[in-house]
Amino acid sequence: MKTLLLLLISATSLLAFDHSHAKFTEVLKANVKGDNINYAAIHKAPDKLGSYLVDLAAVGKSEYGKWSDDQKMAYLINLYNAATLKLIIDEYPVKSIRDIDSPWKQNRVKLFGKYTSLDHIEHEMLRKDFSDPRIHFGVNCASVGCPSLRAEAFQADKLSAQLDEQARNFLSSSSKNRVDSKNGILYLSSIFDWFKGDFVKKSGSVEKFIAPYLSGGDRKAVEGGNLKVKYTEYDWSLNKS
Repeated sequence: MKTLLLLLISATSLLAFDHSHAKFTEVLKANVKGDNINYAAIHKAPDKLGSYLVDLAAVGKSEYGKWSDDQKMAYLINLYNAATLKLIIDEYPVKSIRDIDSPWKQNRVKLFGKYTSLDHIEHEMLRKDFSDPRIHFGVNCASVGCPSLRAEAFQADKLSAQLDEQARNFLSSSSKNRVDSKNGILYLSSIFDWFKGDFVKKSGSVEKFIAPYLSGGDRKAVEGGNLKVKYTEYDWSLNKS
């Protein structure tokens, strides 16, 4: 099995990398419906996801270094999401990703010829190298509380539009984020608490960052700056269908 995997990686490395991430889009379209993911189906037929991860693993560090920032970001976000799917189906069935021992710290993701962790990809690469808080709406932690997994892969040529749409969709989810103008309260996902520094660094405050993604009275209320922020409870249940 190990020899076969090495041969697959070697053969794949001879081909130009597919920045459309078409293989991953095929997996996502078949298994992502709204906020829910059909982990059971991927668990029963894991080959397409496995083949995509082999393609990602075949990318060398020098090749990656020649890419544009958007190509790198799309690659890393897709890698994070694909590796998270693989983590869940490898341990399936689970009720929560937190039922897995140290899920974000295990070195189970093949990158540049080594095994690394989800934490490394998110915190040491995506957050550190690009300083774009919208990545928090792109990466998916396999939980009800996180932004929905997009039913298509991220692509460099439309990455910004995809991330903006992810932000709008997440902020429109009233169970996670909502404006209570009557009582002067802005309810926000704990994501805006955990990573507050990222949003402040980009826009000066969380409120200034999210305002453009809101509409009508909600946007005006947030821009007014008189709302008290309260963080909603994060639901770590598996986002399964």
